[in-house]
Amino acid sequence: MEVNRSIEEINEKIRNGQVVVLTAEEVIGAVKENGLAETAAAVDVVTTGTFGPMCSSGVFLNVGHPQPRIKLNEAYLNGVPAYAGIAAVDLYLGAAAIPPTDPANRNYPGEFIYGGGHVIEDLVAGKEVRLDATAYGTDCYPLKKIETSFRLAEINEATLYNPRNAYQNYNVAVNMGPKTIYTYMGILKPGPGNANYSSAGQLSPLFNDPLLKTIGIGTRIFLGGGIGYVAWHGTQHNPAVERTGSGIPKGPAGTLALIGDLKQMQPHWLRGLSYLGYGVTMQVGLGVPIPILNEEIMGYCAVSDDEIFAPVVDYHHSYPNREAGNLGLVSYGELKSGSIILEGKKVPTASLSSYAGAREIAASLKEWIEAGQFTLSEPAAPLPSVEAGIGLNVMPRRNPDEREE
Repeated sequence: MEVNRSIEEINEKIRNGQVVVLTAEEVIGAVKENGLAETAAAVDVVTTGTFGPMCSSGVFLNVGHPQPRIKLNEAYLNGVPAYAGIAAVDLYLGAAAIPPTDPANRNYPGEFIYGGGHVIEDLVAGKEVRLDATAYGTDCYPLKKIETSFRLAEINEATLYNPRNAYQNYNVAVNMGPKTIYTYMGILKPGPGNANYSSAGQLSPLFNDPLLKTIGIGTRIFLGGGIGYVAWHGTQHNPAVERTGSGIPKGPAGTLALIGDLKQMQPHWLRGLSYLGYGVTMQVGLGVPIPILNEEIMGYCAVSDDEIFAPVVDYHHSYPNREAGNLGLVSYGELKSGSIILEGKKVPTASLSSYAGAREIAASLKEWIEAGQFTLSEPAAPLPSVEAGIGLNVMPRRNPDEREE
């Protein structure tokens, strides 16, 4: 029997307690055991998850007016600079921001002990955060200085906004140079002495909907332990890359811009990170439900780590100098085995993202849906995709292989 469901039909099953949900990990075994058609007929939703570092993260905060009022010009939260050029008491704090007093890499390799990602984690944990700010004063906003503290629950609004998240595939980083280097992909030993990667592979959202057939603007998601939404395509979104026959990209491709209420979120799923010799960032928990509208969508969700390949890139010379190409492709099955073979040498591997965390997110989202606490949303508009004939909707890069963290 041909499967042809709508999101509203799935939501009705959620409300009636009749929905069938599997995680992206569980569905692989189900398809192997029962076949694609039977599994598609039985399963309504597949849940995905990823829990990795994402520098392109931050929060919009409206801290409210003191008495008298103030128009913030320069602001610091626990000593970390926040951007004040939005409106009188609106701020944007980036996860990668560091205090001006941080020695950074002047003492190489720098430790980067505390930054924007840590402030965001402290806010979500309910800790008191120090605000030190100055202003030039106006007739309507006369106060010129404020020194105070606040907790997340005490301010007007706090919105997590990720200009880029959920990278669809990413580089495997190695160091082909003569000495140890410190990067956003972690510490890379020469030789190469190790290979670092950052993806949940078969559990990752955009591997389970590689052509963006169900994920669009307005898709409801698990974000930081609360509920969020896809706001737009993410920065560096590049669907026009080489893909396998099943649509899986062979390198960095799509990204999502995400938004959600910070006050709903949990510190377990938003963590400040320090990278030796590189800087600070934040680990963000994300889960996306994939509605099984037809057998084709189920086929995408049945992808396994052995079918997903990532490019191996030299971060000693090729990456920093924007040189195209790579050292070959390796599967996530190989990466997760603990080692890969590169130029005839066995190289140990390590993941910067947490597969255990991704598995927990997919399971939590599954529980929310089964309990009727989370329904699916119909995307208001599609995201740029190869199938839509849109491809890149930004200025083309000089180097199509160029990517950033």
